[in-house]
Amino acid sequence: MQKKHRRLKENNVAVSWSGGKDSCLALYKMLQKRDNVSYLLNTISDDFQRVRFHGVPRAIMQKQAGAISIPLYQQKTAASEYEHDYMQALYKLKQHGVDTLVFGDIHLTDCLAWAKKVTKSADMQLSEPLWGSQTERLFTEIIKVGFEAVVVSTQADLLEESWVGRRLDEDFLRDIKRLKGIDICGENGEYHTLVLDGPIFKKRLVIRKAQKVRREGYWFLDIQKCDLVDKE
Repeated sequence: MQKKHRRLKENNVAVSWSGGKDSCLALYKMLQKRDNVSYLLNTISDDFQRVRFHGVPRAIMQKQAGAISIPLYQQKTAASEYEHDYMQALYKLKQHGVDTLVFGDIHLTDCLAWAKKVTKSADMQLSEPLWGSQTERLFTEIIKVGFEAVVVSTQADLLEESWVGRRLDEDFLRDIKRLKGIDICGENGEYHTLVLDGPIFKKRLVIRKAQKVRREGYWFLDIQKCDLVDKE
């Protein structure tokens, strides 16, 4: 008698998405597990139409999602109502069958607590594939697997203008390790990144025009033109 094989249920996943290295690595790890990643959930400010703290314009996030070929769900958020607006996005994704939300947190317990809170409120499962990892090991993994990322914002009192626009590579790792009190992965908000290419990308992003600007205690790479190109 032929045995019947039980079909394992795959999670229907959304990834909380900033477009930076940590969310990209978290997505990469979920895809390796063959979970069904249905959406990238990206929040943008209602006033500037940019990713909060990263400063990346809404349209560039859409191009990045197109390069990865996973649908992007963008939610406008007000600073004073951020959690409320975020929950509205989760309820919408829930209606589309999403049952698991992925974050790219590494070691900040307040971030983990917030992730647990919102997923519990939305009756979703939480996945934190990077949690508890050693930051230098994660940084090295990002480089080794082939992600190409650029610094798009820094806290101006911690990392000066010269850090903005830098690529994440071995030279970057060497230099940031020399600084006291700076997390290698920028987990405390010291810097934020935009990923331009990598193993999960079908096309790559090329920044054509950008300038460095300082605003409200932060340096930003204001990207004014960015194209999608075929990978060689």
